[in-house]
Amino acid sequence: MVNPAMVVHGISVDAETRCAHYHSALDVIAIKMKCCGQYYACKECHDALAGHASAVWPRDEWEQPVVLCGVCGAELSVRAYLDCGNECPQCGAKFNPGCRKHYHLYFAMGDEGQS
Repeated sequence: MVNPAMVVHGISVDAETRCAHYHSALDVIAIKMKCCGQYYACKECHDALAGHASAVWPRDEWEQPVVLCGVCGAELSVRAYLDCGNECPQCGAKFNPGCRKHYHLYFAMGDEGQS
């Protein structure tokens, strides 16, 4: 379970970071938004609550911890998240492989990098 001191913003966020938009058993990550440095359950939650436009993480910042495992609280860099095979390297929790379709909303994706 995520450290209670770690705030994850969103709409109807549960203890493992699921929200009103994404709430399957595998929807257990939150992403620190580049624009404000706050963890949100998803971009839709950010857009509804933040009051400002979102921004993507540029490649030269992909080593910073910006992805939060909602099961154990581990923070992953963008690179570690993209390379983890949809499984938390710390606790083994399964992540939703469908999130791949949304990488470009959070991370500056190019031809390479879609591990």
